[in-house]
Amino acid sequence: MNVRRHHISAAAVAAATALGLGTLSACSSDSAAAGGTDKFDVVASFYPMAFLAEQIGGEHVNVTSLTEPGQEPHDLEISAKQTAQLQESDAALYLKGLQPSVDEAIGQSEVRTKIDAATLTTLEEHGAEAGGHADEHAEEEHAEEGHAGEEHGHEGGEEGHSHETEDGKDPHVWLDPVKYAEVAEGVGKALEKADPDHAADYRKNTAALVGKLNELDTTFETGLKDTRTDVFITTHAAFGYLAERYGLTEEAISGLDPESEPSAARVKELEKMAKADGVTTVFYETLVSDKTAKTLAGDAGLETDVLDPVEGITGKSRGDDYFQVMEANLKALQTALGAK
Repeated sequence: MNVRRHHISAAAVAAATALGLGTLSACSSDSAAAGGTDKFDVVASFYPMAFLAEQIGGEHVNVTSLTEPGQEPHDLEISAKQTAQLQESDAALYLKGLQPSVDEAIGQSEVRTKIDAATLTTLEEHGAEAGGHADEHAEEEHAEEGHAGEEHGHEGGEEGHSHETEDGKDPHVWLDPVKYAEVAEGVGKALEKADPDHAADYRKNTAALVGKLNELDTTFETGLKDTRTDVFITTHAAFGYLAERYGLTEEAISGLDPESEPSAARVKELEKMAKADGVTTVFYETLVSDKTAKTLAGDAGLETDVLDPVEGITGKSRGDDYFQVMEANLKALQTALGAK
């Protein structure tokens, strides 16, 4: 099932793109340098990829991100300056299908090492509804509704900015620590091959990162093992992998522009489902408007809170890196689901 992507305004995209190539300060002291440094230069498509490159590359890499902090990554348009800087880099790390302009720029570039994270784990199809609830009860619960959730989901792909990859797969693998660890292992091997002089350090750093991701997985599994309800509502259908991993069900308000009101049919369906499943909270994220979430929550008498897809770290993020934000997500889910 397809899910239509949320959009930010063209002006916002243009303003963010005009800022040029955002550099992650952890591994580079020169904010203008995307390539040609004395380190192994890696251009990453957006934060989850840049974080991997930083953690695995350590002191040997200079990491830059094509997506500015605070910019909605799905709608990124690559500038001419960024395209030129990409040419000077040693490696490009991206997740094919998530950002079409990045795919095109990397595909046309002469970067020697191109690492597609989508090939390093297994992608799945997720619609407006994902997780155990969808597998077991969707047909029964939506029969009378005319499968409203699916109808909303199939609206994706008609617009230029699809929520999923071209073949309908959900790209949000980094929100599942187990799948993110699989990607990390693949990135580590790719860096070892591309920069063999530092292979031992890449191998060591990869093992350390995978270990931390395994610990995060255990923390989530333990923290969500016993909850009052296993259903949560989001404005952004990014948490399908997380829901499946930990026995939860994500219900997304799909097919909606963040500035628009939810359709009456979807509101009615979600209100009914929320009451039946004891849902307390509608989640929104920091990089798009909270208007949709607050509209639905107000109509259904529910709370709102942030569930961060960790697509970028900003001053509004509940943490300074992937692990801190994911731990904040766990706390938010535990509160909303009534963890015991």
